[in-house]
Amino acid sequence: MDFEFGVISAEEHDRIKELHEPLAEAIRRLISASIHSGADEETILAARQTIDEISEMLERTPTDRPRVLRHEETGLPVVWRNPAVGRHNPLAPPMITHHEDDRCWTEFILGPVYEGPPGLVHGGICALLLDQLLGEAATSQLSKPKFTGTITLKYLRGTPLGPLRGEAWLERIEGFKTYARGFLRDAQGITVEAEGVFIMPAWARDSE
Repeated sequence: MDFEFGVISAEEHDRIKELHEPLAEAIRRLISASIHSGADEETILAARQTIDEISEMLERTPTDRPRVLRHEETGLPVVWRNPAVGRHNPLAPPMITHHEDDRCWTEFILGPVYEGPPGLVHGGICALLLDQLLGEAATSQLSKPKFTGTITLKYLRGTPLGPLRGEAWLERIEGFKTYARGFLRDAQGITVEAEGVFIMPAWARDSE
C-alpha cells in the first residue's frame, strides 16, 4: 500500500496552522475543564448543549484536504492529525520535536489529563510518546516509510506529571530493519527506556 501525498505550500501551511492550532488548544482546555469541573447539573447540561451546537457547526463543512500532505519547501510530511504530536489534534500532548542528525528531542509538560496512577503519567501515554520519538529518529523526521515492528519499554519508575524531556536516536540499520533507542526523563533522571525495530514495508523496498 503506497500513499499519494498532496502538496501544501508554505503560505497555506502557515495559514491553516494559525487557524487550527488555537482551536485545538481551546479544546484541550475544554477537555481539562470537563474532567475537573465541579459544576452543578444545570451548568453541565447547558455546557453540553453548547458543545453539541459547536460540534454541529464544525461538522457542516468537512475538509477537502488530502489525508496525507507534504510541505512544499521541506518535503516533510505534515502530521496535523497525529495523536502524539498533531498540533491540530486536541488529544495529542503538547510535544514538539527537534532534530539534529539522527537524534531528536523534546521538552514538554504533561498535566492531569494524561494521569494514570495519582500524580503519574499513564504508562500507555509514555509508550505513545516514545513510539513517536523512536519513529521520528528511525525515519529521518518521518520522511521514510518505516513502521513500528516491535517496541520494548522498561519502566524504571513512575513518570511524574509536569515538565519532562524525551530523547531518541537511530542506533543502526540492517537491511530493511532500523533500530532506535530512547527515553523519557524528569529532573531526577530517566523514568522510561525504550528500544524499537522499524520495518520498511514491502511496497517501499523497490525504490531503495
